[in-house]
Amino acid sequence: MQTKPIVGIITSESSAFSGRQMLHSVGQRYVNAAMQFANVIPTLIPTCLSKKDLRGYITQLDGVLLTGGRANIEPHHFGGEKFPKDEIIDPARDYTALNLIRECSRLRIPIFGICRGIQEINVAYGGTLIYRVHERSDKKDHRMPQNDDATVEEIFKPRHIINLSRDSLLQSFLGQSQAVVNSLHGQGIDRIGDGLKVEAISEDGLVEAVSIEGYETFGIGIQWHAEFHPERVENYINKVLFQKFGMSCKEFQSKRLRTSV
Repeated sequence: MQTKPIVGIITSESSAFSGRQMLHSVGQRYVNAAMQFANVIPTLIPTCLSKKDLRGYITQLDGVLLTGGRANIEPHHFGGEKFPKDEIIDPARDYTALNLIRECSRLRIPIFGICRGIQEINVAYGGTLIYRVHERSDKKDHRMPQNDDATVEEIFKPRHIINLSRDSLLQSFLGQSQAVVNSLHGQGIDRIGDGLKVEAISEDGLVEAVSIEGYETFGIGIQWHAEFHPERVENYINKVLFQKFGMSCKEFQSKRLRTSV
């Protein structure tokens, strides 16, 4: 009997208990949003899989969700300048995400990248990143509020306008040319990767969304956090994105099951 689509959600690697235990984890908001608004069954992708095992694993998936994360993608993946020693890194996540995107692209599996996820898509397609957007004179500060007492609501509230590109998928989804989104990132897209299309930009010209050109299924990355309360009216764009992603996963599942018979 056909069930809901199975979507793999990538995890990040971190330590707990004073470094005595390593964790493969993901924020609960991503899991909840995928279940409630994409109507899929989530499964977590550990970052310890070999390339061969990863290839076998994703043949059982109907979509992939690339989440945000504390660590930035290391610059050696895109020819950037070396990080300072105190920069948080996650080499296992870098390795897994980039291989995952390339394999999903080969199989045309639906991909939805959020925050770090859009940056991973861009790097996988040969693009580059800006390390600290707020240090660029032509860019605004896109980080979360820097005061320690900021509430969750303050951190995730819609903060700036994005302009949706003409003839973009986002514009066709929403029927409008602008939206207001949250902003919680330090890195951002610099040179866009080959085979990617700019879907939206912020008022200071920073890329806020991309799509994979000629992709038969859902292949979109966004710089903001769509997993935060998609049900709210002010976050309508987030709800639509998860719904469209879920529909694409369902279509992919139907095709996969037909061809496997």
